[in-house]
Amino acid sequence: MKRFDIIDGMRGYFLVFMVLNHLIFAGGYLLVKINHNQLAFVEDAQGFVFLSGLLIGMVYAKKMLKNGYAAGRTAIYNRAFELYRYAMGIVLVVLVAQMLLPGAYSIWFNWLGYTTFDDPLRLAAIATFLYQPTFMDILPQYIVYMLFAPMLVKLVLEDKWHYVVAGSVILWMAAQLGLQQIATTPLNDLVMGADDQGIRVSFNLLGWQVVFYSGLVLGALTSAGKIKWSNILSPDNTFIPKVALLMVLFFLPLRLITAHELMPPHMIGKFASMEIRADFGPVYLLNFAAVAMLVTWLIVAGPKHRDEWVRRIAGAVTWVFSIKYLQLLGRHSLYVYVWHVAIVYFVYYFDGRTPELNEFTKTAIALVSIALLSLPALWRERDKLFGTAEPAPVKVQQPAKPGAPQQMVIR
Repeated sequence: MKRFDIIDGMRGYFLVFMVLNHLIFAGGYLLVKINHNQLAFVEDAQGFVFLSGLLIGMVYAKKMLKNGYAAGRTAIYNRAFELYRYAMGIVLVVLVAQMLLPGAYSIWFNWLGYTTFDDPLRLAAIATFLYQPTFMDILPQYIVYMLFAPMLVKLVLEDKWHYVVAGSVILWMAAQLGLQQIATTPLNDLVMGADDQGIRVSFNLLGWQVVFYSGLVLGALTSAGKIKWSNILSPDNTFIPKVALLMVLFFLPLRLITAHELMPPHMIGKFASMEIRADFGPVYLLNFAAVAMLVTWLIVAGPKHRDEWVRRIAGAVTWVFSIKYLQLLGRHSLYVYVWHVAIVYFVYYFDGRTPELNEFTKTAIALVSIALLSLPALWRERDKLFGTAEPAPVKVQQPAKPGAPQQMVIR
């Protein structure tokens, strides 16, 4: 599979801030405040889900164009099944750790509820993604979206992308109106456990699908050559960055006000109804779209802009996503994400078993956690890093059948 270095850098960036946001310490810690989510209603999960959809569209649309719809569909479903194995695997690892580590049950109760191996109803709810333990929820939604991805990629390649976009917007509107409760309310009663928890998810699938599928549409259109990005993202076409910047500046003071709980009480109710993170409300949708457009324009067109200050900003943004460590994490984002769950659970357990840590210790743990994120990536690239890779396959010629042209095959 062809790698897209800048996208890998972005995925690595989001993974780093994801682990910082997911580390929970008694009393909190200051390092987590140095974060882009303090300046905009834009978080790591949004970027990670969008880039995942973008890559699904780019990679598997190309497979469909080359090998046909069936081959692309099979590849997507194989990937989804791999993700499912990892999603279930990390749950099993944590449940085993809960049995072995003293006090783990009470420390992790807020994250796991009453989830043990002797509760088949809860295990069935987890297996069907109706109950998702804390910080284990991105992979399940990703898997569900991938189940519909082959058909949607096919529609995009058939120039029916506008139907995909329209359907996605309708589902997003349904999420804002709470229509998913028609199905979730009876399901919640069905899987209700002894801890009075039924359905437990952090993301409304109907709302957040607009992030994934918008990326999928753009990725598939790109692979099919149906978008002329050179015309849209050009140094001379400054309409997009100007509008995006205006929207970013509009949301900036609102984010600062809400982050520091300074919004007047008479405004909170109305604003909060538009800012529901779980449903990916209008505030999150518009702010994310603005930031995504601005960053994309800076990376693609910014370096060629006539003004030096624009080129400097574009160069700084590109430099961040070109950091080799971030690209390393991004190349193996699935495995790094699963590993990050183990890290945050262990840190939470450690924090719960010790007196409240000082700020220096919390910061040190956070930095060590960022470094430890790379272990799965380093392991998967060990052959390249340590020069133990096997020699490249040798092409050999097989005897051809009479009257047939000779073919080269790789063993």
